[in-house]
Amino acid sequence: MKKFIKQISLFLLPIILISFYADNYISTNLKKSNSFAEKEYSTWNAIIDGKINSDIVIYGSSRAWKHINPTMISNSLNASTYNLGIDGHNFWLQYLRHSMLLENNTKPKIIILSLDVFTLQKVDDLYNSDQFLPYMLWNNKIKDATISYNGFNLIDYEIPLIRYFGKGNAVQTAMKTKNKVERIKGYQGRKEQWNDDFNKAKKAMKNYQKQLDPATIVLFERFLNECKSKNIKILFVYSPEYIEGQKFVKNRDEIISLYEKYSKKYNIPFYNYSNDSLSYDKKYFYNASHLNKTGAELFTKKLIDSLKKHYYPMPISGSGYSKQNIQKE
Repeated sequence: MKKFIKQISLFLLPIILISFYADNYISTNLKKSNSFAEKEYSTWNAIIDGKINSDIVIYGSSRAWKHINPTMISNSLNASTYNLGIDGHNFWLQYLRHSMLLENNTKPKIIILSLDVFTLQKVDDLYNSDQFLPYMLWNNKIKDATISYNGFNLIDYEIPLIRYFGKGNAVQTAMKTKNKVERIKGYQGRKEQWNDDFNKAKKAMKNYQKQLDPATIVLFERFLNECKSKNIKILFVYSPEYIEGQKFVKNRDEIISLYEKYSKKYNIPFYNYSNDSLSYDKKYFYNASHLNKTGAELFTKKLIDSLKKHYYPMPISGSGYSKQNIQKE
């Protein structure tokens, strides 16, 4: 029996070693891609390699990384700024970035949290799952945050190479010449005009109701308490959203009211730009949820003006900062 086990071990050892080194080679090269997986790798690399270390960080979904220009904030406030918005994901994965940021970087002084109607929702499928491929082997943080989604199996996190089976595009990308980083400090404005996305949505359904996820709400409150204990200031921002798109979400007022509740409970400023003039002009959007580059940089300027007046660099020390509604101008 011992001889048999020894023979099996000698047979498997080279396979295990080859698998490990092949996995490492593919993953190391895939991380360098700036065109694959919605261009998320440069941001993940900066978080994991400890290259954020910024006074101000921006959290949120695609409405964060497409709407808020960190370079403009840095230049105006003389404060290092980085945008950690993650495409297509709600707070569950935004919190993963937060926890990995604190693990590998100095803590920020201020978090600008970009909220939207999706923030406290949780869907079944792991959107853009390829962004996790180079980092997930033996990484418990990523496993714990993503295993509840339809995307990967447990063995994908534990056995080298397994997760790359059926991922031919990822493997091919790892072998290609790498493009330059297009997201600047996590931000990339979209030079696009209004498209047909909203019309297609209206044809498909009369309106849409966002389902709030109880577990995500619990995590959200945990995050708020965690930041309070670590003396990290938070700023809620709801960036402009095309007015007709706002009406399309049936329970939007309920969601906004929930954010207002947390704003008051934790004394967090809430800059709600839903009624800002940008929200009424289609030329600043490429669909109902997303500003184009022109709109994003106009909005960032407005946000900077609000920060200068009400928030930065002054600490929040009393009443009067719990909520700030931005009205139509």
